[in-house]
Amino acid sequence: MRWLTTLLLMACTAAMAAQSVVPARYAPLPYVTLDHPGWSRDAVLYQLNTRQFTAEGSFNAARAQLPRLKDMGIGIVWLMPVHPIGEKNRKGSLGSPYSVRDYYGVNPEFGTLDDLKAFVAEAHRLGMRVILDWVANHTAWDNALVEQHPDWYERDWQGHFRPTPWWDWSDIIDLDYRQAGLRQYMTEAMAWWVREVDIDGFRCDVAGYVPLDFWDNLRRELDAIKPVFMLAEFEQRDVHARAFDASYAWSWNNTLHAVAHGKADATALFGFYSENESAWPHDAYRMTYTENHDQNAWEGTAFERFGKALQPTIVLSLLGEGIALIHNGQEAGNKKRLAFFEKDPIQWQADPLDGLLRKLIALKHRLSALRNGDHGARMVPVVNSDPKAVFSFVRANADDGVLVALNFVGDAKSVRLLDGPWRGQYRDAFSDETVRLGEGASLTVDAYGWRVLVRE
Repeated sequence: MRWLTTLLLMACTAAMAAQSVVPARYAPLPYVTLDHPGWSRDAVLYQLNTRQFTAEGSFNAARAQLPRLKDMGIGIVWLMPVHPIGEKNRKGSLGSPYSVRDYYGVNPEFGTLDDLKAFVAEAHRLGMRVILDWVANHTAWDNALVEQHPDWYERDWQGHFRPTPWWDWSDIIDLDYRQAGLRQYMTEAMAWWVREVDIDGFRCDVAGYVPLDFWDNLRRELDAIKPVFMLAEFEQRDVHARAFDASYAWSWNNTLHAVAHGKADATALFGFYSENESAWPHDAYRMTYTENHDQNAWEGTAFERFGKALQPTIVLSLLGEGIALIHNGQEAGNKKRLAFFEKDPIQWQADPLDGLLRKLIALKHRLSALRNGDHGARMVPVVNSDPKAVFSFVRANADDGVLVALNFVGDAKSVRLLDGPWRGQYRDAFSDETVRLGEGASLTVDAYGWRVLVRE
């Protein structure tokens, strides 16, 4: 009878297996369907304002600094707009680079097209990539398209050309993406820069003000030329599905600003990282930053925005999830706002921030757990005894990992580690001392300081 029992069990097992087969239509699909370029997986971004980056304010002078950026560990150089600037309704004596007069031209203030090509070629020789800032939402009042295709522009209630509604952007007028001809023109112009100048992608200004289906199609056409990297000036997950590798983490920046100024405590970060894990795809590169051209020129430098909490904020930007941005001059400890419409060169000098950035970037490159998107590990919270002051987490995979503790208050803190995957042996990334953390372990973190422990 044993054989009969076995047969019955096999039949029951087969029946249960058949019942458990789920139709293919219920299988989860990947949300991010684009392919990130391989060179972006552990890349750090560097925003370069050609006008202010050197005393000369030229592509050639900036090219001479590329070996230094390579030595820092920079992977992608973002050039602010390089196009000729409109003269009609110009702001300041030099105007805003975001007021584009010719999408195929180069601003003579910076040099020639050949100079720009030489800059790109040198970056590639050094193993870096270059993305251009692209302004698709609007043009200068005196862009040739105004005369050639006036139907490609939006109108106000009186039928006149209009700047972007509600903003004081009086030096530009908005384009109308209901026009198929405009979409073709803009796509072909961006493709020209990839083919002819060997540009590696774009940072897209006010990307959310341009229809998403335009960007989706653009990405397909650019990737057909070569793999590109696309950064959206927008904070919304849908842009990641088919168009953009990276987007702005404005809410990250704003939360840390509030923490730094005592308007919130470190637990305010829980909201960002909870949403990041639960509502955003892991393969979305969210750009974490302390300063860029907007929040330097209009809202103050990183020193003004984050004060004594700047350094732990920088550590989080580079070791937490996301893709980090460094704004030109940060490594020199620049504490002045750079003028936006005038020449105002960065005052270069030695500063401790340069060493901190280099150390963190080298660590990001060395540890696979710190890579961008789903090439890296998720952040796992480590519960500590003083979460309002100290923010702590682990990022680890089968190969390596880190335990990070950041103190956002002005007193040194000794915190007990209560829950999370923190147990093990580590080496302190900054002091090089061996640290063994067992049950009931605690960590001491200096005022506005950090501990970065690398798993051994």
